[in-house]
Amino acid sequence: MEKAINRQRVLLEHLRPSSSSPSRKDESSLSMRKLSFHSWRVEFILKTLNSFRKLSFHSCAFDNYKGLAKCKILPQLPPSLALASEQSSICLAGNSATNPADSGDDIVVVAACRTPICKAKRGGFKDTLPDDILAPVLKELIKKTNMDPSEIGDIVVGTVLAPGSQRAIECRMAAFYAGFPDIVPIRTVNRQCSSGLQAVVDVAVAIRAGLYDIGIGAGVESMTMDNIAGVATVNPNVHIFSQARDCLLPMGITSENVAKRYGITRQEQDQAAVESHRRAAAARASGKFMEEIVPVSTKIVHLKTGEEKPVIISEDDGIRPETNMQSLAKLRPAFAKDGSTTAGNASQVSDGAGGALLMKRSLAMKRGLPILGVLRSFAAVGVEPGVMGIGPAVAIPIAAKRAGLEVADIDLFEINEAFASQYVYCRKKLNLDPKKVNVNGGALALGHPLGATGARCVATLLYEMKRRGQDCRYGVISMCIDQAWGLLPFLKEAIISYKLCNAKIGNYKNLLSKDAQ
Repeated sequence: MEKAINRQRVLLEHLRPSSSSPSRKDESSLSMRKLSFHSWRVEFILKTLNSFRKLSFHSCAFDNYKGLAKCKILPQLPPSLALASEQSSICLAGNSATNPADSGDDIVVVAACRTPICKAKRGGFKDTLPDDILAPVLKELIKKTNMDPSEIGDIVVGTVLAPGSQRAIECRMAAFYAGFPDIVPIRTVNRQCSSGLQAVVDVAVAIRAGLYDIGIGAGVESMTMDNIAGVATVNPNVHIFSQARDCLLPMGITSENVAKRYGITRQEQDQAAVESHRRAAAARASGKFMEEIVPVSTKIVHLKTGEEKPVIISEDDGIRPETNMQSLAKLRPAFAKDGSTTAGNASQVSDGAGGALLMKRSLAMKRGLPILGVLRSFAAVGVEPGVMGIGPAVAIPIAAKRAGLEVADIDLFEINEAFASQYVYCRKKLNLDPKKVNVNGGALALGHPLGATGARCVATLLYEMKRRGQDCRYGVISMCIDQAWGLLPFLKEAIISYKLCNAKIGNYKNLLSKDAQ
């Protein structure tokens, strides 16, 4: 691939007009314009080749108050000149030299939201179908951007527990409820606990590839309606391959494995749970979640009488402000007699949905839409299945390096609190300042609707970075997955700006011509 790109670059260098060529006085202005346009085309193709070689997306500075790009592309200038103009603004904003000039081809998030997260089987969505949980998110994304629903090129929804064909049908129904016409397609994606995040990345990659201009990445899960189930028929080969056997371990056992192997105490786990509830309760009380939450009109059915009561769910209902070390100490281990993982220091099973609307920067600027984030880097890293929870500790340094950063450069982290054991381990392993991690609580308090959590984290982190303004430059979302991966989207926040960044590590050879392979 590298050789093919270099060959193309050499050919294009020969086509670049020489700046030292003598100009004749009688040369027409039309010829000059043609030369300028030809030069711009060569410059543009060269930049495109470089971007494919680096496989990374770059971003620029934004007005923290208006949310609009400060450095607009001037229509009378070739893009290369306009980008150089933007580069100056970036430097003035305090951006590092490792971040190149912005491009109109950057993939940006212009809207993000989520439903409240509710306790499965006994919370606000216990009588709400998955399609009715997802529909308000899709509708709100259109409302926030004043978009014509028919302009959406695709909707990708992350989901885990329901059979694929069933959930795909429900998501299609949700799109109709939200006002989308039948020409707008929809599909689901299952990458376990990171499905909602993978949906956002899939949309970004499709837009980058030119498959469509605007898309929605979302996630939904109803753990009330769908239960976690094991493998129905176990392949006898698992007795030969220990790693394959460990893929079948209950998640609670992997939590116990992490605690024992890495010395994470029961007290540390309980303390993490107390702090998660405290922070989430404070965020809810101060109204921090209001900007990201879309209220859902639904019903509650009385368990005994069957009476239906219309309600509007507008707050997360899993947060317990009164949680303390004394109450948690009374809970018995949930997965092993001598274990340390309890119902109090593991994530709650929950119902909820979230989503983000994405497009190219040039289109967002043309429409005057606020740019919440720019997708930059994304890493998926495999780890040992028996201790799957350590994934973020492996993925975060890799993604930081790919973005030209160190872990110490990150200002905010959203690390999914699947279990307190793995969350505490990752925080300690990376030597993270607790004041930078899950500042508004995490899944231990909010809950973890599997397919929706990734999309929820996108909205939560973006709005927190927006609130912090110039005090926050970089942010990360990371989570572990029950097949032993660590996934990480990278969010970049320049001074007086707020940005989301994602890119995917993978094999792109099938997207190239044969000679490039």
